[in-house]
Amino acid sequence: MNKTRLLGRLGRYGAVGIVAAAVHAVILLLLSNWISLSLANPIAFLAASLAGYVGHALVTFREETGGKRFARRWLALQYAVNLSVCALLPLILGAWMQPILRTVILVFTPTVLNALIWSRAARFSARQRFQSGTPPLLHADDLGLAAGVDHAIFDLNQSGRLDGASLLVNGPSAKTATDTWRQLPNPPALYLHLCLTEGPGDSANVDLPTSFGRLLLASWLPWQRRRLKPQIRRSLRQQISRYQQLTGTNEIHLDGHQHVHLIPMVLDTVLGLAQREQVTWIRTTAEPLPTNLPLHLWWDCFRQGGALKWLVLQCLTSLARPKLRAANMGTNQSFAGVLFTGRMTGAALECCWHTNHFQNTSENGSRAMLLIHPAQPGGGDVMQEHQFTESFAFFSSPQRQQEWQAIKNLKI
Repeated sequence: MNKTRLLGRLGRYGAVGIVAAAVHAVILLLLSNWISLSLANPIAFLAASLAGYVGHALVTFREETGGKRFARRWLALQYAVNLSVCALLPLILGAWMQPILRTVILVFTPTVLNALIWSRAARFSARQRFQSGTPPLLHADDLGLAAGVDHAIFDLNQSGRLDGASLLVNGPSAKTATDTWRQLPNPPALYLHLCLTEGPGDSANVDLPTSFGRLLLASWLPWQRRRLKPQIRRSLRQQISRYQQLTGTNEIHLDGHQHVHLIPMVLDTVLGLAQREQVTWIRTTAEPLPTNLPLHLWWDCFRQGGALKWLVLQCLTSLARPKLRAANMGTNQSFAGVLFTGRMTGAALECCWHTNHFQNTSENGSRAMLLIHPAQPGGGDVMQEHQFTESFAFFSSPQRQQEWQAIKNLKI
């Protein structure tokens, strides 16, 4: 940036800052007549933050934003950081510091932090605007779970909407689904969908926990790891053998039903068998937060547990990524499908798709992946007979059919 542009930007930044400070002062004076200062000040500061959020996006950093607002997460970050700093900094500095130095630190620390936050927000906006990106791979889970699921997956593939699907090898319709898959003129890439939490049990694995949470907890307990890893290994080898038998292929791309493959105990077992069983790719769930998402969808995400699930899987992916690099294992660049599992429709689907479209392509060319769970009506009654009880509850809801229709109507 040349000197003239830099001076112009500093001038605009200062002007917006003055306006925000004036908003803070006016609202604080008005509210202090009605409510206590301790409550009035955070409200006034929120109004000032909103003024800065709009002003810096539309004026200060207009070259980067194109005259559009920053993503709302930057407003939330700025407000939270400033409230925390303003509350904690006086306590940290204490009365021992020289008054002049203390005042300078108290005044300029939030100013510097705000400059950093809004600058990062501007760079984020610029990447969203100018980076060409690559469309994410559209991927469907649970092929072989039921006829309705299989028909929806093959319908999306026929209409050119699907890049891959994951095969539940012990699912009720796995054999029929793979027979159909073999006959397709342009079959989607087929992945092994490792399942440990439901379905027909192996008599040798009767002690395996039947939920993601229990498996995750057991993964952190050394005595449980020693007891369960041999059972996981047997189940994994059985499903790999079944996959090879059904598909006639040996090289395996692997993911997990309910993402169980990212549980450390399970992932370590998979990596221990990877070379012998020709596992060359494992799915990860590094999901960027979608931009331009309506606020009511964020509320739904928190209310329905998507945010907590996202946080857990982000942590597990962070733990998994170094292990995958050390094993020279392929994986996807980024992901979408955790925050809105089973609800990838409408604005949620479109925002997730566009956000992943503009992710940087990795050095090895791996792409982002968007996960869906489509289904047509029919064939769900066999799930309970094969002990897929949790999946039956999901299948019986209208959500899977809505996802199927949403993908068909997605404007790519």
